[in-house]
Amino acid sequence: MSDSANSQKFWDELYSSRSSVWTGEPNDHLVKTVSNLSAGTALDVGCGEGADAIWLAKHGWHVTAVDISAVVLERAQDHAIQTGDELAKRIKWVRADLTESVPTEASYDLVYALFMHIPTAQRDVLFRSLADLVAPSGSLLIVGHHPSDLETSVNRWKMPDLLFTASDVAALLQPGQWQIIVEAADPRTAKGGDGQAVTIHDAVLHTLRLH
Repeated sequence: MSDSANSQKFWDELYSSRSSVWTGEPNDHLVKTVSNLSAGTALDVGCGEGADAIWLAKHGWHVTAVDISAVVLERAQDHAIQTGDELAKRIKWVRADLTESVPTEASYDLVYALFMHIPTAQRDVLFRSLADLVAPSGSLLIVGHHPSDLETSVNRWKMPDLLFTASDVAALLQPGQWQIIVEAADPRTAKGGDGQAVTIHDAVLHTLRLH
């Protein structure tokens, strides 16, 4: 993936070219994680069309939803408004490139980044910064495409640097400050490039901040 594919221009053009890009359903890993948490404040990193943020708001969370694309944030906000004013008020939409800077004025009970695939050097800085935003007793959830997917026929960028394991992310965290809840390569079924079903894996790290 080139630097241009990480740009606002790239994502604005992608979202402008389609009426929808994602399924409109909340991520399964997020739903599973939140089912064991009390509602609080959440930071949604790379919120896309807003399905995860809207789902959280429906379950009582107050969400700061961040994306690099102004086009998709407008779409996400429209989706939230369609669900009702009270729910929409629980979500703050923010356009920002978090590879350049992250908010420092707040902490969150849940910080999550789902399928955030950028070069390793940028990703390590970003994930460390996101960990710093988790409040004591709060959760960090990182999910991404596992490097083993490159050994399958599923459509992935043929750039190993963009993929990561849960252990890669766990290694970035300060020792003694976190309790690992889930550190896994979670299998699921997808459609390969030949149209046949193939088993792929999601890298999943859910960790609890101790102090």
